[in-house]
Amino acid sequence: MQTRAAVIYAPREPIRIEELELDEPRAGEVLVKMRAVGLCHSDYHVVAGNRPVGMMPMALGHEGAGIVERVGEGVTRIKPGDHVVLMFIPSCGVCQWCRAGQSYAWAQQINLAKGPQRDGTYRLRNRAGQNVGQFCMLGAFSEYVVAHQDSICVIEKNVSLDVACLVGCGVAGGFGAAVHRAKVTPGSSVLVIGLGGVGMNIVQGARASSAATIIAADRFDQKLAWAKQFGATHTINVEREDVVAKTLEITNGAGVNFAFEAISTPQTIAQAFAATAKLGTIVVVGLTPQAETQIPISPLQLVLMQKTLTGTLYGASNPQIEIPRLLNLYKLGLLKLDELVTQTYALDEINLGYADMLAGKNIRGVITFDA
Repeated sequence: MQTRAAVIYAPREPIRIEELELDEPRAGEVLVKMRAVGLCHSDYHVVAGNRPVGMMPMALGHEGAGIVERVGEGVTRIKPGDHVVLMFIPSCGVCQWCRAGQSYAWAQQINLAKGPQRDGTYRLRNRAGQNVGQFCMLGAFSEYVVAHQDSICVIEKNVSLDVACLVGCGVAGGFGAAVHRAKVTPGSSVLVIGLGGVGMNIVQGARASSAATIIAADRFDQKLAWAKQFGATHTINVEREDVVAKTLEITNGAGVNFAFEAISTPQTIAQAFAATAKLGTIVVVGLTPQAETQIPISPLQLVLMQKTLTGTLYGASNPQIEIPRLLNLYKLGLLKLDELVTQTYALDEINLGYADMLAGKNIRGVITFDA
């Protein structure tokens, strides 16, 4: 069958929208008609050349939701008509981490950006007959996607897929960073550096954890205004004020109990470290460019101040459990999702969508497809 998809052929080139040949789902696989896909910065890292991938051409996209059209042999828990959210890390249920409920540390995680499916074969080809890889084994910026059932989470049908897509990455990753990885405590103080689709959900997670002080830092005034709606008690424009000095001022010189870095440059990680109090926790959430290998922090201060510096992926949560849980919080009015979608785009507008992201115009832009 044919599908239109967003494909990258070389770093630092515009994303192309191409007609591709898509295979039918094989054993254990599912064909999904996509309805919505979030414009996550992780895909743009590939475009910018900051995250090497195993091959090009590569179909991008990983934060998606849609409706199941067909299933392959042996698929029993998913059926045609199901509403689903794609998971950018599969839950295989077999490796030691998945068996322990830690599927965010899936054993084959290193293969996610290589291109082929788990069996080493491909489902997409371009008109020249070239195999086209699927980023995160999904390639969700496409009218149709074939993915393994382990990458599929079935959800209830009473949630709009236009917002459900967000819990497949940004919401789970940000909210979980606060709730599961850091375990933000009631009455504590929190700093969030970077207010994109992940950072804004760290703010939500801190609010849900009853943090008393939530400091949101970014260079765009509009994002700082939005952060107040999501639970921030204080804001810092990093182009006008020093993040560390202002955070220390707000916390009466103590620093915050929890600092989250959602931009992931060595400099902003160092700022998060310096703004954290004794016994504080620093969580790095975003993806640094692969070429960055050093963080300018003091190991002596790490020891003397007894700080914890950690990273997190997928919010340290099991997405098969976390995705339905987050959607339940949304239905109860305890989690904002509609407000995260600040602009929608057609597939042909994907380069515009990413330009708007870089310009700070969105919390999350979303590619939508016709029903």
